[in-house]
Amino acid sequence: MFGPIKKFARALRVPSTEEREMAYLNGSHDRFDLEYRQRQVDRGMFRQR
Repeated sequence: MFGPIKKFARALRVPSTEEREMAYLNGSHDRFDLEYRQRQVDRGMFRQR
């Protein structure tokens, strides 16, 4: 009974900062791109207030 409601709620959920950072890092194409993205994450690219 609650299955469709749970699916709908999951679809509307906003990803956390950590999930967005990990998805960004996982999208890198090579080692150099990964290092560049890691530096951006370390500088707070996703943690702006």
